[in-house]
Amino acid sequence: MRGIMSTSRTNLREACLSEAIRTIEKDGIEGLSLRKVARRLGVSHQAPYKHFASREHLLAEVVADAFADFAVFLDKRTRSSRTEDELLAMGLAYIEFALKHPLKYRLMFSTTLPDRSEHPVMLEKAERSYLLLKDCLSGLEYAHRPDIDEAMLERDAMLILTLVHGLVTALTSDAMDTMPISEQARESAIAHTLARIGTILGGSVPTEPEMERISEAVRDRIPTGAVTLNLRD
Repeated sequence: MRGIMSTSRTNLREACLSEAIRTIEKDGIEGLSLRKVARRLGVSHQAPYKHFASREHLLAEVVADAFADFAVFLDKRTRSSRTEDELLAMGLAYIEFALKHPLKYRLMFSTTLPDRSEHPVMLEKAERSYLLLKDCLSGLEYAHRPDIDEAMLERDAMLILTLVHGLVTALTSDAMDTMPISEQARESAIAHTLARIGTILGGSVPTEPEMERISEAVRDRIPTGAVTLNLRD
């Protein structure tokens, strides 16, 4: 057991966050509790409550830290690239972070998060990485085309997020081994996806009539709110 009874309150808070990550890694997110964290740190069961009102507050701070690390990673890798390569650099940084820090990535994107309205800091940290992507898109020549307005810019940011997230999910899924995908296609998947994002942005955008036609088909097949509800369950 890690006895830290003599450490400061600040150190106790940081120790709780670090132990929470280790607990999730070992026992899964369902195994996280303030009592377990306290026991593993060798402190009283009440000690963590000096910094975290509940398990949800502890989890929210762990997730907030993950999002903060993610944003810093994206920002650093993107700024170090040439201007014309910023979007490519951000895509590579996204995938690199996901593969190097799988637990943090799962915490951010594959778990049921604490109520966002009750944890504004977590929400702020999460928004940062998305705003980095939007800022990156805004700085590209593509964003100055007459057919790209703020609404289209936001749709394209969402498109890029889903493409890259889907790629990471596919690359790290055992299910991929059950599909007849060639080794060449797998090996080129990252490069192909990032290259295709560039060609998508360089192509034509859907017109409003096209969007309405497809949106109607979506409404017929997928009830309003079904995706959100399913993801939160």
